[in-house]
Amino acid sequence: MAALQRRLAEFAVARDWGQYHTPKNLAAALSVEAGELVEIFQWLTPEESARVMADRESAARVEDEVADVLAYLLQFCDVLGVDALAALAAKIDRNEKRFPAPGNGHSME
Repeated sequence: MAALQRRLAEFAVARDWGQYHTPKNLAAALSVEAGELVEIFQWLTPEESARVMADRESAARVEDEVADVLAYLLQFCDVLGVDALAALAAKIDRNEKRFPAPGNGHSME
């Protein structure tokens, strides 16, 4: 992950894009790319959406948008100094406490 973040940062520096990579702009770009991922699935039935990767063209579109979302998320984290994996691990820990699995002695009542 760190190597990919370095590549993204180097790519931006080489093109003098750093001036545009503010947290606000990166968050907006992330939202746009996530919207483009949603657009692929917008009018599909649940069954069609489950088979989207079976079609080479739609699979390529999904992979491109996933890459765009991840790239902007990694750049966003880099600019703000967020360790994405540590943040995710902490969130999972909180969710495990907040939403215990059934049968582990905790009641949902």
